[in-house]
Amino acid sequence: MNSTATETRKFEAEVAQVLHLVTHSLYSHKEIFLRELISNASDACDKLRFEAIGKPELLAGEGDLHIDVSWDEAARTITVRDNGIGMTRDEVVANIGTIASSGTRRFLEAMSGEQKADARLIGQFGVGFYSAFVVADKVSVLTRRADAPAGEGVKWESDGKGEYALEPVELAERGTAVILHLKADEDEFLKGWQLKSLIRKYSDHVAFPIRIPVEKEGKPTDEWETANDASALWAKPKSEISDEDYQGFYKSLGHDFNDALAWTHNRVEGSQSFTTLLYLPSQPPFDLMMGGRDERKGLKLYIKRVFIMDAAEELLPNYLRFVRGVVDADDLPLNVSREILQHNRQLERIKSACVKRVLDLIEKLAKDEPEKFATFLKAFGNTLKEGISEDASNRERIAKLLRFASTKGEGARQNVSLDDYLGRMAVGQDAIWYVTADSYAAAAGSPQLEAFRAKGIEVLLMFDRIDEWMVGYLGEYEGKKLRNVAKGELPLDEAEKKQQEEAAREAEPLLKKLKELLGERVGEVKVSARLTDSPSCLALNDYEMAPHLARLLREAGQELPDSKPTLEINPQHALLKRVEAEADEAKAKDLATLLLEQAEIAAGAQLADPAAFVQRLNRVLLGS
Repeated sequence: MNSTATETRKFEAEVAQVLHLVTHSLYSHKEIFLRELISNASDACDKLRFEAIGKPELLAGEGDLHIDVSWDEAARTITVRDNGIGMTRDEVVANIGTIASSGTRRFLEAMSGEQKADARLIGQFGVGFYSAFVVADKVSVLTRRADAPAGEGVKWESDGKGEYALEPVELAERGTAVILHLKADEDEFLKGWQLKSLIRKYSDHVAFPIRIPVEKEGKPTDEWETANDASALWAKPKSEISDEDYQGFYKSLGHDFNDALAWTHNRVEGSQSFTTLLYLPSQPPFDLMMGGRDERKGLKLYIKRVFIMDAAEELLPNYLRFVRGVVDADDLPLNVSREILQHNRQLERIKSACVKRVLDLIEKLAKDEPEKFATFLKAFGNTLKEGISEDASNRERIAKLLRFASTKGEGARQNVSLDDYLGRMAVGQDAIWYVTADSYAAAAGSPQLEAFRAKGIEVLLMFDRIDEWMVGYLGEYEGKKLRNVAKGELPLDEAEKKQQEEAAREAEPLLKKLKELLGERVGEVKVSARLTDSPSCLALNDYEMAPHLARLLREAGQELPDSKPTLEINPQHALLKRVEAEADEAKAKDLATLLLEQAEIAAGAQLADPAAFVQRLNRVLLGS
């Protein structure tokens, strides 16, 4: 179709879903539309300023970049206009009419249950433009790209009900104007004092002037006044910035209604000078929880206060992807590109400084503000654990920040650090012992803990999905190896070794009988040094994957090699005595198989045939 012709198009299906949700369900925090439209306008100004570095002619006409917010009470419209980069016809279609990223899909997935009524979530998914339809029953967009002639302006218009119209228009000025035709019950936004209040509340720290008409006798005039602070907050001395200022900037930066948990603001001077302002959110952003590793956000990168990149992932490692903030460098090349960023030594130094500042901040919380630190761990503790494998140079620092439950005490979910554990180790203990499982209850009730409890040896309970993988990279801490209670041979003193050897000799007929009954289902049957109360458990070699993790990986579609478990038994247990005495081979086989299957269940493995397990259990219970 001719790109200059007027045409009507349907929204892409997922965009139509968002629009339906916005117009019919979102009713709280309606005023968020203004923050989102101003944020988009600010991005457009940032992009123009960056492109103008190489093409100064783009700034011809209006050299001072700004955002104008105006209203017309008679026409019942609000207009948000910027003189930024603007859009071509194709860019309008790509940015508004179709799904340009998975943000829309994630938004639809997240807006369920209680969240359906909350408009404040919309900006976190990059679909902020659609918030206009929370208060408007028709939206018009007039836009022209900075390097396009006046005749290549574009008008986009929609009532949000499934279609939009596109037509060419003559526009003398570059940039974009978004015109909201307000719904009948949204008169509150047709007042200058209300718009000014919202600008100060949500957009005060936007780095471009946000102008609003001066009112006289309750009517807007042709004069303009600036409604926001319009300065780079991070460039101010810390002594001039209040906590309220820091929180306000964070909320505009991260599209977050909640306060930041903590922040760190630093200026580095010397051969390489730069400023960092980094925030810890108080709760996980939605993109961290839903596919965050592939679609994470980075820090905003500025060079001499000129915006360069909105999500510079090269400034922080992946395990710190929850951090929000700004880096403003003085001496990187202004025409920096992503390719240059990936191979830039100066940037590596900035990245190292950012990592240090973030870890310093988390350590300060751990030391001085335990409640905030607990909030941080609840939100980001598992993400931080990824750093054990990703950041070898800071592995010890990260490990020091981790907290685990422990067998010490009455089974409460304590926050035990590795340093706490070391401080309580018995004289002569040479390892940090832990157990992994897929829940707290499974870890705390693991039969492999019995011998350790009997000896009074503390064991860390690790029950998050990442723990088994993470601890494989940690290996040791402060010179003490981390050892899984379910793996390898347990350290025994001479008396215990003799006792174990004697028990194995006495149980040889039983071990042989069990191996014959279980056949290929087990690799080995042996007497356990781990058990004191339970009849059986699984034992792994030092490099074998825990059964619960293998199950999760198989459920995720991973192919894993088959392995035959080692069954460890407690020959003094009544069930083993019963197997030993059972002359009926079928009944003995049922008992032996149940011993294996209960050990598999306790270890988090998936039973190969649950129905057969139930039938077998019923036969044993009924004595048939």
